[in-house]
Amino acid sequence: MSKVEFSEFKGNKIIILKKDDLDKFGFSFGKNKAKLIVENYEEIKKFAEE
Repeated sequence: MSKVEFSEFKGNKIIILKKDDLDKFGFSFGKNKAKLIVENYEEIKKFAEE
């Protein structure tokens, strides 16, 4: 099951998505990239389903 964590990088809030508890690094991004992901959710979803 995936895991979501929140942290900071150079004073900015980031979100970290991990596959599971054993995933050491995961995928992290800040608010600007989060906004891009939200704006393009449908296209990302289509891509993931291919």
